[in-house]
Parts: sequence; C-alpha cells; structure tokens
Amino acid sequence: MSILVIAEHDNNSLKAATLNVVTAALQLGSDVEVLVAGAGCGAAAEEAAKVAGVTKVLVADNAAYAHQLAENVSLLVAELGKGYSHILAPSTSNGKNTLPRVSALLDVAQISDIISVESADTFKRPIYAGNVIATVQSEDAIKVITVRGTAFDPAAAEGGSAAVEAVATASDAALSTFVSEEIAKSDRPELTSAGIVISGGRGMQNGDNFELLYTVADKLGAAVGASRAAVDAGFVPNDMQVGQTGKIVAPDLYVAVGISGAIQHLAGMKDSKVIVAINKDEDAPIFQVADYGLVADLFDALPELSAAL
Repeated sequence: MSILVIAEHDNNSLKAATLNVVTAALQLGSDVEVLVAGAGCGAAAEEAAKVAGVTKVLVADNAAYAHQLAENVSLLVAELGKGYSHILAPSTSNGKNTLPRVSALLDVAQISDIISVESADTFKRPIYAGNVIATVQSEDAIKVITVRGTAFDPAAAEGGSAAVEAVATASDAALSTFVSEEIAKSDRPELTSAGIVISGGRGMQNGDNFELLYTVADKLGAAVGASRAAVDAGFVPNDMQVGQTGKIVAPDLYVAVGISGAIQHLAGMKDSKVIVAINKDEDAPIFQVADYGLVADLFDALPELSAAL
C-alpha cells in the first residue's frame, strides 16, 4: 500500500508542514513517497529525500509547476495518484486549493483536515469549529486527504536516503496564469511553526497599537497573530489571522491579548500547550480555555510585560 505525500515548498526548501504530513502518512504504511512539483526545485527534492521514513521522491520539474498553480498541479497529482492507495497534503491554502480538484478528477470523496489516523480507511477530523470530532470511514479505492499539521509531530528532517526519480509529465490546464506575488518579509518566526505566538484582537483598537505586541514578540522570539475581528477591522493583514478561517496554530505558548475568545478564534489555537489571556473583561470566553488569565487593561499590561522581559 503506497502513500503519496504532496510536498509544500518554495522550490528551494521544504515547508515545515510537509514533515507533519509525512508523520501521518507513516501511520498508514511504510511505503511513503513524496511528490515535489515545481521549477528549479532540485534543492527541495534533495531535502525531501533526507526526511526519515520517505522511500522515494518524485520530482516534476517543469515551468508549468513554477508557482504550483492548483489547476496544473492537480492534473499531475490525479494522473500519478492512480497508483496509490492514499494521497496526502497539508491542510494549508495550497493543499485546500489543490486536493479538492484531485478528488474530483479521481471521482472520490475528500477527507479534510484529519487530526488522527485510526486505520487505513478511518480517520478523525474536527467539525463545527472543533466542538465535535467526527470519525469518518472511506470505502473509496484512493483516499484523498488533507492533514492538520498541528495534530502530528514533524518527521525527522534528517536520516532518510530516499531515491530521487524524475517525472516527465507536464500538465498545463491553461486555465490560470501567475501574475505576481507580494511576500511579507519578517525576522520573526512563521506563524504556523513558531514555538511562541502572541495575538491581538479588537481590543488593540487600531493597527498602530500592534507595535506593543511586536515589542514583546521580539523579546520572546515570538510570531505575531491576530483575531478575525482585528483583521476585518483593517488593523493588520489577513495573513496574520488565527482561527477557523485563518491559520491553525499549536505553539508551546499562546498569548491572547484583547481577544474575547469567539469560537471561530478558539478553533485555531485551543491546541496550544499553554494559553495565556490578557483581557479587561473578566467574563470574556477566552478565560475558559486559558491556563493563565490576567484581568487587566492591555495598554497597562503590555508595557509592564515588555519592561519585565
């Protein structure tokens, strides 16, 4: 029973989420292969070959996959995927964009955002913003699955020695064209892989006040996130959003500042190992999930915290 993992990468290196998916794949079987589709992606493929547990790396190096457009990559995955029992990808923007197309092309149901592998055909996944964990069983010959990375430990990035094999297939659906991208530059850790995350909500009042969070984050070596309310209000860009419709995080320490604790936000961070809440409303729902709570005005608490650090 062979399992195919769709690597997430930037052509130069693997994204951390790929390692979490490999762990999930290894719970399904020992024959785990990784597909690296891109252009000039040899370095990412070599990195994938070193991941512990990977038996083979397939490299589709073609201009059609340069920006990993879902329309093109899905055709490739659907063609290759016919020879596998399971196709897995991270439950990221790319994975959520590509795998539904793959499942449609293969005429099978997709199993989304799994958090546990029960057996080769049975999985657990959260529904209703994580308030219910559903156990789902698939009878499809090919299981197409997105994996919630925070639910699985990353596979070891070193220790493997997988064979690297070129894939000649070049699929261009001619349905979309890459125009441009704007990449946010930051010295802080990436939000979904950071060990410490500090997030601000509507209580921050405006974008300028997020500087208070940035100051603390820089001292802690933390990533900075935000609630949907803060993003919708225009305080910060939407790539900082943590929650059901944003990014799912599970750091060692999560600090929620001025966040009420709406269920949509909790769905994205409640698996954090230690949760600290700072809010002046003692009845805020966030305190129900917090390990430590401080009822205080954030404009007093944050400067004091920064000074103490």
